[in-house]
Amino acid sequence: MNYAKKLLAEVGLEPERLEMVFLSSAEGAHFAEIATEMTERARRLGPNPLKVGKTIEPPKMEVEA
Repeated sequence: MNYAKKLLAEVGLEPERLEMVFLSSAEGAHFAEIATEMTERARRLGPNPLKVGKTIEPPKMEVEA
C-alpha cells in the first residue's frame, strides 16, 4: 500500500486518495462510516488534478534486482 501511495505522489495525485479496507459482510454500519469518510476526503481533496488538463510525465521506474 505504501508503494502504491508513493507512485500516486510521483504522478501528481495525493496519496490520501487511496485506501484499502477489509471488512466482513456483517460490518454494514462500519462500511457506511468508512464510505462516508472516504467521500468526505475525496470532496475535500477536490477534482482529480490529472483530469483538469495538466500534463505530466510518467514516473521513472527503478527496477530492483
